[in-house]
Amino acid sequence: MRHAEDIATQLLGVPFDHLDARAQKVARHIAKRQHIARNTALEPDVPPTLGQRAADAVASFGGSWTFVGLFAAVMVGWIGLNAVLLWRQGSTFDPYPFILLNLFLSMLAAIQAPIILMSQNRQSQKDRITAEHDYEINLKAELEIMLLHDKIDQLRESQWQALLATQQEQLKLLTALLGNQAEPPAGARPG
Repeated sequence: MRHAEDIATQLLGVPFDHLDARAQKVARHIAKRQHIARNTALEPDVPPTLGQRAADAVASFGGSWTFVGLFAAVMVGWIGLNAVLLWRQGSTFDPYPFILLNLFLSMLAAIQAPIILMSQNRQSQKDRITAEHDYEINLKAELEIMLLHDKIDQLRESQWQALLATQQEQLKLLTALLGNQAEPPAGARPG
């Protein structure tokens, strides 16, 4: 069994101590012949805080067609109600150009944007963990392929050596056989 230090030196060309933590982990897994793949989605995660759960819920709802539909309905309702009030009473609670509506929309955007960014930051952390895991798997696969190439090269070399030895033995036997045919058998008369 190979040691992680040998694998690092042979395949990566770097001493084991000079590798980063992920590359050392991969070298150890190769040396121990262990799997490195795992489902990162099922790994126990730090339970999200109340704020993080709220941010995820707001981002999930704010990025849905339900939100877009409700948002459009509220805006149409607001404008429609003001139009009806203007037509019936001659005045509205939010006259055109709907400054109160603009104020509410600005406040919604001001609150919603940082909350969505918090949720995106959490997702990018999860993506970073997945990317690091993918890197480890790719590195291990690459090193395993290099080891397989080495084994195939060694096997081919040993087969060539065996073939050459067999060929040398056959040449010796052929030479001896031809040498025996060139000499007349003992006790035979030349004719």
